[in-house]
Amino acid sequence: MATIEPVRKDVQHHGHTKKYSTSLRVWHWANTIVISGSLITVLINATITDDRVVSTLIKDELKNAGTTVSNKQAGSVAHALSDSVWSIHTYFGYVLVGLFLFRLVFEFFQLADQKFIRKMKSVYRQFQSTKKERELAKHELTVKAIYAAFYILLVVMAVTGLFLAFEDLLAPFKSIRHSVKEVHGFCMYLIIVFIIVHLAGVFLAERKDNKGIVSDMINGGKV
Repeated sequence: MATIEPVRKDVQHHGHTKKYSTSLRVWHWANTIVISGSLITVLINATITDDRVVSTLIKDELKNAGTTVSNKQAGSVAHALSDSVWSIHTYFGYVLVGLFLFRLVFEFFQLADQKFIRKMKSVYRQFQSTKKERELAKHELTVKAIYAAFYILLVVMAVTGLFLAFEDLLAPFKSIRHSVKEVHGFCMYLIIVFIIVHLAGVFLAERKDNKGIVSDMINGGKV
């Protein structure tokens, strides 16, 4: 589990604590809220607003009230309720795409030593050349690789999500809709895995020698 624990030390500048720009911190917490909201809508539609569950509930309640409806009528109401939740999910998706574009843009305006790709290259060079700090560099490289995989997942989620949101405009590609939906759903599970791993790493780090990581992502690493 130690390999997933983020560290406060700046591998590039020994003796210093990592610094996080305001843009990165805003993106991080906004992303946290949006992804959480998106996953909650999926959970709601898989449980509370599930078509079969809601359809049965509607029929039973109306029957108790003295009104009878067909399975098709109850199903239509249940489907409409489910669609409303999916609409919220879609809006979260739009915001997520916007946040990802924001992340790409501000990467170009980050200070040189805070650029993600530059930091990853620097850590890799240190891992290759520095024996004394090799373990720390290896650890940081592993964490950076996990974050890079997360960014790739965001790209796939954004592209497949936009395809599903604008499927009516992409009629010529309707034959691949099911495959796109499968990829979108699979990536969602991978993102859930990332979130669990990330939270576990932060929790373990806070209990050991890297206490203060969460506050660093709030105050920028001033301590």
